[in-house]
Amino acid sequence: QVQLVESGGGLVQAGGSLRLSCAASGRTFSSYTMGWFRQAPGKEREFVAAISWGGGNTLYADSVKGRFTISRDNAKNTVALQMSSLNPEDTAVYYCAASRSGSVRNDRSYDYWGQGTQVTVSS
Repeated sequence: QVQLVESGGGLVQAGGSLRLSCAASGRTFSSYTMGWFRQAPGKEREFVAAISWGGGNTLYADSVKGRFTISRDNAKNTVALQMSSLNPEDTAVYYCAASRSGSVRNDRSYDYWGQGTQVTVSS
């Protein structure tokens, strides 16, 4: 069992930066691939980024590549999403999630989810 709690969301102007954090409980955190997803109002949840259990492999959605960076600290059971050059299209609720296996771009591959944190980017 893994419990996930996101933090760090808020209101930021276009062009600004935010750092989201996800704190995980459970002794098996390091065995999970971790991902970030987001859901904007009226839209489906979409993949943002993922990082392998050891942190050596990362994957990003094309829409955030070069602007967002995912990282993890297995000693602290945390995963972070550093977001820069934010634009209004990045406005959404951001979720972190943990996956044992499967395609990391597919939200059905994830076993545990946080409650989400709101990110709002003003123009």
